[in-house]
Amino acid sequence: MTIPLVVGVDGSEASLEAVEWAAAEAARHRVPLHLLHAAGGEQEASDVISAASQRAMKDAPAVRLTSEVSPEDAASALVGHGRNAFALVLADRGLGELPGMLLGSVSLAVAARADCPVVVVRGTPEHRADRFGCVVVGVEDGDDSGTAVDFALREVDVRRCRLVAVHAWSTPSGACTTPQASSWPLEAHRRPPAQVLDDALRRPAERYRDASVSRRLIEKPARAALLEAASTADLLVVGARRRLGHPGLQLGLINHALLHHAPCPVAVVPQM
Repeated sequence: MTIPLVVGVDGSEASLEAVEWAAAEAARHRVPLHLLHAAGGEQEASDVISAASQRAMKDAPAVRLTSEVSPEDAASALVGHGRNAFALVLADRGLGELPGMLLGSVSLAVAARADCPVVVVRGTPEHRADRFGCVVVGVEDGDDSGTAVDFALREVDVRRCRLVAVHAWSTPSGACTTPQASSWPLEAHRRPPAQVLDDALRRPAERYRDASVSRRLIEKPARAALLEAASTADLLVVGARRRLGHPGLQLGLINHALLHHAPCPVAVVPQM
């Protein structure tokens, strides 16, 4: 049986926008869509599920739709479903969030703990409606970007759009500013910036040979580089590492900033 794409719903307009995005995503990937509502009274839950179902079917009537009301708190219910989900989709904020909050507590908790990719749907209507034909993926130095790159290329494949792979770097003190292998003074744990992108893309790109991929090396902090790239993107993809000896993921300051400030939906992908 095909595992579903799970979207959290709470009756807020933001969650209904997340349902719209999730329905389009489920249609692209040809997977079922599961609506999950946590807590609340029986009539309230029925109304929430009904409104979300109508919104999902409006633009994706062919998607197989199921729904569920969970007695658990929202974050726990969603994390639990994430153990057997194609991905989890959430709004950036929900009902009851304090005015002025940039990211809801449930969205942040789920993005930090889930075992599957988590997409936080945020940004302008233009960014949520796939108008730019571009997916951006952030690539780190090290071995922590492979699953995120694979996820991003899979999105590019079903969306028939282009991928922009971004690696932000800074020049070590006293080094040449041109990021070339021949002149880069390598530290024991660092590679030339161009090689970081090449290494991260090589194996996933073999599975998506027809994908349109561009590499972007940017000499500035990763937060600024990725937010800049996301300004003309339909989706921003980043990886998250597991902490040894601790449950959940280590989102890090950069991912926190992107989840709070990105102008488009953000996918946080656990690194395996």
